[in-house]
Amino acid sequence: MFSSLSPLLLTLLLLLLDKVIPVTSNVAAAPTADLSPPFVSAKTFVDGVLSSSSDDDSTCSISSTSLKKVYGCCDSSYQPQIIGDMPQFTTSQALAALTSSEKAWNGGSGEWPTMSLKGRIEAIQNFIVELKTKREEIVNVLMWEIGKNVGDAESEFDRTIQFIEMTIEAIQNNASNLFDKTFQTISTTNALVRRAAIGIILCLGPFNYPLNETYATLIPALLMGNVVLMKIPTVGGLAHLLTMEAFAKTLPPGTINFISGPGRETMPPLMSKGTIDGLAFIGGSRAADDLMKTHPEPHRLKVFLQLEAKNMAIALPNIFEPENTSALKNTLDEVLLGSLSYNGQRCTALKIIFIPKDQGASFASQFAQRVQQLRIGFPWQSHEHGKYSQITPLPNARRVQYMKELIEDATSKGAKIINENGGTIVGGSESTLMIPAVLYPVTPDMKVYEEEQFGPIVPIVEYDSIDTVLQYGREGKYGQQVSIFTASNDDVLTSLVDSFSNIFGKININSQCGRSPDTLPFSGRRSSAMGVMSVTDALREFSVPTVISYKEKKEEEGMTARIVEGVKQTSNFMQDI
Repeated sequence: MFSSLSPLLLTLLLLLLDKVIPVTSNVAAAPTADLSPPFVSAKTFVDGVLSSSSDDDSTCSISSTSLKKVYGCCDSSYQPQIIGDMPQFTTSQALAALTSSEKAWNGGSGEWPTMSLKGRIEAIQNFIVELKTKREEIVNVLMWEIGKNVGDAESEFDRTIQFIEMTIEAIQNNASNLFDKTFQTISTTNALVRRAAIGIILCLGPFNYPLNETYATLIPALLMGNVVLMKIPTVGGLAHLLTMEAFAKTLPPGTINFISGPGRETMPPLMSKGTIDGLAFIGGSRAADDLMKTHPEPHRLKVFLQLEAKNMAIALPNIFEPENTSALKNTLDEVLLGSLSYNGQRCTALKIIFIPKDQGASFASQFAQRVQQLRIGFPWQSHEHGKYSQITPLPNARRVQYMKELIEDATSKGAKIINENGGTIVGGSESTLMIPAVLYPVTPDMKVYEEEQFGPIVPIVEYDSIDTVLQYGREGKYGQQVSIFTASNDDVLTSLVDSFSNIFGKININSQCGRSPDTLPFSGRRSSAMGVMSVTDALREFSVPTVISYKEKKEEEGMTARIVEGVKQTSNFMQDI
């Protein structure tokens, strides 16, 4: 019913709705007592050598490497705070790290790749023990560097540990028949199918989940016997410095090497050498494309990618029928969580909301009311009833500037910021604490309609027909997930599910998008992903099936079978777990 109103009347109506349903700001005052900021000293870890002092003069040591100050998102005065130093590798130092990886791999004959699977599991279990001693430090760094609140930072660490343990358990229990325990007979062939390493894996993780997302690729790769060359992210990298000691204590030299500093200077030379066998990349598609192109033999590069997304939330018309108030409430609640958890800085976040045209203004107002109630403050800050901030500072000024550009573009083309103070920066020009902006109505000519905002902006789009929604899904660049909200299992829902099954990796009904549980496949299409992430799928992604087979002839009287059984008793590769 609002579609025929002029922009002026629409604005007046929204203001009136604001008067009927009072909206209050929930920005917390700066705490009088600040949580002590961490300081993470620079470290390097290459070829099994952990360097943290200037006394070491090896190629990749601290004394041989320039350092860059790392700033936290902000302190209680809303100013950036130095919280650590990050080594800045040169091209030659990065190549030295690759040389260490090549030596550790040794054409597949290195200590780690030839170790029994049982032995590798024991080493990673020892790593878990060491890593747990760093929990408090890592949680504190996640808060200060990338703005995760206490609960989310603790959850990231704990979920990472759980993922590692679940992965080990999946191997030990032979989940999804990953490994044959005995020979199988197929016609005249006896065969044992196991999985073996790919080789040297270049691993690049994201800033938003520097531990959890990175380890979802790194740990399966290691368990399968691969050697890993780890590029520390420019933002969110301090947590990785805190893990180096645990790796140094538990893994053979060269099994994992760390590279830090500017990716444009270090990554292309590594890839162009041609000895990297696999790429595990979580980040932007453009950077992934550029990196893959530098490999001299791209056909032999095993690629695993988790990239951008523009996940849709679609509210079907039946949600707004008078008898479906509980369904509408669930939609509002789930869209709020899905779009603004961790400031919207999740690949699985809901990044564009489609609402029937005659319900757009009403939904936008009700949604804005909920946004106003979000707790805004510092990551460590406790609010009423001991609850932590839900909206926290963005990691750096560049993210703030991009949010401003998207908002300015949308408002210049007719969108309104529906919530009070939406898009405002709290604390002055140096602050990165931004109040979320709810934009309505968003139209196809606006940047935020197509671009992944990856931040606290919620664009609300009106649709006339379900064909508009289908077209957006079909023609969009990305294909990770979609959330459909409905109060009934009508034909519209069925048609969307059937159409979207060939577009998205996951279809969520009446719930926000998400990766969990980790036992389910996490995939995507188009420019959103290549490969599948889960406890068992990641093990497959970073390994290849290898078959041991023989044919038994009558005249041999079981000779070959006895030989093979003898090898099975002594072989690390064929050894039972």
